[in-house]
Amino acid sequence: MPAEFDLVIRGGTVVDGTGAEPVEADIAVRDGRIAEIGRVAGSGREEIDARDRLVTPGFVDIHTHYDAQAVWDDHLAPSSWHGVTTAVMGNCGVGFAPCRVEDREKLVELMEGVEDIPGAVMHEGLDWQWESFGEYLNILEQRPRDVDICALLPHAAVRVYVMGERALRLENANQGDIAQMREIAADAVRAGAFGFSTSRTTSHKSLNGDYTPTLRAQEQELTGIALGLRDAGAGVMEVVSEWSQPGPAEEFGMLRRIAAESGRPIVFSLSQRNSQPTVWREILDLADAANAEGLSVRPVVAPRAIGILLGLESSQNPFSGTPSYKAIAKKPLAERVAIMRDPEFRQRILSEDPVKESTFPLIHRLSYAQMFRFGSTPNYEPKREDSVAAIAEREGRTAPEVAYDLLLENDGHGFIYSPISNYADYDLSVCEALLADRNSIMGLGDGGAHVGFILDAGFPTWLLSYWGKQRDRFPIPELIRRLTSDPAHAVGLHDRGVIGVGRKADLNVIDWDRIGFGAPYMAHDLPAGGGRLLQKAEGYVATIAAGQVTFRDGTATRQLPGRLVRGPQAA
Repeated sequence: MPAEFDLVIRGGTVVDGTGAEPVEADIAVRDGRIAEIGRVAGSGREEIDARDRLVTPGFVDIHTHYDAQAVWDDHLAPSSWHGVTTAVMGNCGVGFAPCRVEDREKLVELMEGVEDIPGAVMHEGLDWQWESFGEYLNILEQRPRDVDICALLPHAAVRVYVMGERALRLENANQGDIAQMREIAADAVRAGAFGFSTSRTTSHKSLNGDYTPTLRAQEQELTGIALGLRDAGAGVMEVVSEWSQPGPAEEFGMLRRIAAESGRPIVFSLSQRNSQPTVWREILDLADAANAEGLSVRPVVAPRAIGILLGLESSQNPFSGTPSYKAIAKKPLAERVAIMRDPEFRQRILSEDPVKESTFPLIHRLSYAQMFRFGSTPNYEPKREDSVAAIAEREGRTAPEVAYDLLLENDGHGFIYSPISNYADYDLSVCEALLADRNSIMGLGDGGAHVGFILDAGFPTWLLSYWGKQRDRFPIPELIRRLTSDPAHAVGLHDRGVIGVGRKADLNVIDWDRIGFGAPYMAHDLPAGGGRLLQKAEGYVATIAAGQVTFRDGTATRQLPGRLVRGPQAA
């Protein structure tokens, strides 16, 4: 007798993504959709024994940067290793469409500076068979992947396309510019964009040190683009801001007005900055008040500190900006370690200014008081007394001397962890408060970006292993809701994120006792031999996309059911 279903998952503890209590049930899948839930009598062509395992919806990550990688790669690692089955890319206002031939290098330099994706990687990996955003989506649609992808229209690309050099000079858009941007936004959403993104932070610079073209965009310009979303009848606006100019209340007030006039939802990144340790609370309260008044203006938050991994294998370390390190930076690791162990070289590099000639846009946010030995077992919650500055004070050395010696440990393979957000008080209490707010959305993993110095794409696994298993702070159903239905519905994906009959069969089978992650490592598997930091996950028995098993026990299968998703999806 032929099998009735393509896949049956039997006897699992089903956590359905709504926040409801778990139930024991079978799940049957047919033609990429969930066909039956309960006690399934029919057989499947493939069956998974999920007894003593959690069965959840596939995770939805709404803040990624796979805009380049999705052009050349079938596997959107590391996100797909961590239970993610749908990724929204094009955040922070950067991307590659629309783009004229003469502007390609500008967008590459911006992406290289803002998101730390090496230019050589993009030059080899991108074929640039597009100009409009719709043509870019057509290219993305041609390649199957291990996850579904959704794309936002990037404001920087639109601004350069419309204004040319005036955009790079941060000039104000005129009425004609705004009208053209509005039309581009409407056309992009009609073609399948999920909205548009913009950046208003000085941390986002091109490789040449120039600010992102969107930094000083006026409210009238942003409103015009948001009205383009309204014209098309769909789309979310994604915003990154420093909340410093003219001030938090004023900046948030602008977002309120844009949301009210356009009728479109807004999501924005929110974390605690060391230079503004209390502003996050003010912004969170403003967002809650707006939500209570019926405006959808929601913060996207991280489950732990956002931290930089500094090392000799990373693209950055505390001495990357010194002349002496620059002279050896391209040498093989073992050779660099040998040179750096020479006492004379050590003395010379420690005497040089690491900031003056640095091209690292976050260099001014680094502090030895917020640098820690990362360890072979990753420690994302280090103590104040374990900082480089504290060690130096105890041992009567300078902080740069301590950092220098840490870099050479384990033959240069180790990392120094430097949390730049959410760790001003040397604990995760801010993250706990942000996660506890029902209006916040879990995200900010930045998969596909910052490949040489930040590795946060494993946030879903961290959320479960730390806040669920280790701390037992949030119940499992709520943690799963934060990874599934909540982000999915926030961007208009109502066909997934919940285990229900007729929903898309994106699922995870999880061994709760084993959920966790390994140590970060550097791999050189990008085009042109480019390197990127990666981190494996543990405890995912199976990840399923559109009814096909894409990973078994962390190992990729040959199934690539992931597709480009065009625009909001109704249940």
